[in-house]
Amino acid sequence: MLLHTKLMLVISILIISIGGIFEITFKNILETHLKDEIGSKALSVAQTIANMPEIQEAFQADKPQSVLQPIAEGIRKQVGAEFIVIGNRNEIRYTHPNPDRIGKKMVGGDNVRVFKGESVISASTGTLGPSLRGKAPIFRQGEVIGVVSVGYLQSEIEMKVSKIQKQILAATFLILIGGLLAAIFISLNIKKAIFGLEPKEIAWMYQEKHAILESIHEGIIAIDTNGQITVVNETAHKILDIPNESLLRGKRIEEVLGNTHLLEVVRNGQAEYDKETIILGDIYLVNCIPIYNKKGDVIGAVSSFRNKSELAHLLQELSHVKAYAEGLRAQTHEYSNRLYTLLGLIQLGSYKEAIDFISKEVDVAQGFIQFLMKEIPDPILAGFILGKISLASELKVSFLIDKESTFKDIPNEISRDLLVTIIGNLVNNAFEAVRENDKEEKRVLLFLTDLGKELIIEVEDNGKGVDSKNSNQIFNEGFSTKNTNSNAGIGLSLVQNAINSLGGSITFSSNVGEGTIFTVAIPKIKGVVKDGGPGYRSVNC
Repeated sequence: MLLHTKLMLVISILIISIGGIFEITFKNILETHLKDEIGSKALSVAQTIANMPEIQEAFQADKPQSVLQPIAEGIRKQVGAEFIVIGNRNEIRYTHPNPDRIGKKMVGGDNVRVFKGESVISASTGTLGPSLRGKAPIFRQGEVIGVVSVGYLQSEIEMKVSKIQKQILAATFLILIGGLLAAIFISLNIKKAIFGLEPKEIAWMYQEKHAILESIHEGIIAIDTNGQITVVNETAHKILDIPNESLLRGKRIEEVLGNTHLLEVVRNGQAEYDKETIILGDIYLVNCIPIYNKKGDVIGAVSSFRNKSELAHLLQELSHVKAYAEGLRAQTHEYSNRLYTLLGLIQLGSYKEAIDFISKEVDVAQGFIQFLMKEIPDPILAGFILGKISLASELKVSFLIDKESTFKDIPNEISRDLLVTIIGNLVNNAFEAVRENDKEEKRVLLFLTDLGKELIIEVEDNGKGVDSKNSNQIFNEGFSTKNTNSNAGIGLSLVQNAINSLGGSITFSSNVGEGTIFTVAIPKIKGVVKDGGPGYRSVNC
């Protein structure tokens, strides 16, 4: 059953139930009230008549009925009673609306207490039918000489109650119609407000939204127009170092995150992207986006924030992928050139030269591969270096690996990705440096050693060198002396971050016009480094 149908049905049943309970309760209260009122009225009239001197004196006359009947009928018509009966001590009637019943005995059997001197209200059945009576004794010289009975028929009370009950039924029916219209209006508005969704769909969407929010690695916080938090995920709790059991929903955003721009976004409706914000000492990239309703009004804002160091790690990963791709492309290009050379020799009939060429290439390749397999057994590093050799051949750069290099003893806890980042960016920078010089020989030398307590990585080039005025800036992100490369200024910054992560240090020695040597020292046991800790130094600039 649809939600709006349930609402209409429930509201209708509720209104009918309330109307029925109201009718029954009101009828009982009205009936009781009317009986009390009419009984009190009958008793009051009876007591008034019983205390009239002419009534008491009439009992001494020869024919009391001739005196009492006109008085009783006159009063009955004035008060609207069904009957006023006056009887003597023997319950013989002196008055009655029907003259034929005068002189006969009173009916009802409810005069016992009256002859004892009490005034009573009773319900009994007389000659005119069931009635509500007020009875009062008539006294003379302290003795009860008669009784006055003033009565109203029960049927008249029931007629009044029935008349009012019909009015109540009509009012209840109108209330029911109004309630049904209100139920339709409410159900349609609720359906519109929840975009026509059913409760099960809303519950599923809520669970789905909660799962999505908790699966996101970014911190998420949303606020309303009053600056109160409406949504916060578990990642945001971790970033803010607030226990997950602490209820942040409903709190002011300023109490939780003091330097946020969310309130400004709510006020001006302008989204902000990739704003750097410091949270608990770490730098986060924050996006703030306004939330709009169907009318286009801003009803809140949502903010996502992620640690900048995580993005730097992703950038490192992308750099590795790019380096692998460049290595494969260069290797493919290099081998294509060699195949073309071999094809040309065969076509010219220079079979001996072709065989010598193949033998030389095989010897060189096998010798170098055997060297790498022996001295640099790690497949990631060896494969990466092979790719760089192919790239160097394509760039017409002489890329040499020092024969004394050995990189066998690399602890498992040292990230190979970070080592690739360090070596790859230093070698790429060296390639770019030598290509800018005017020397005929463009040479880059890589030296690796794991002897002692540290891993040593040394990259030497014969490029233009580093100007002394730039020596303190080359590791800053974005700094570069090149204007042609949009990615310039990133490589050495990534190297510095990777070295810091491994607890190592980097130094460089440079002479303008002669070249530069970068030396990296990474402790095999993190925290055991020379020169006091991670960082970089420049020497001989």
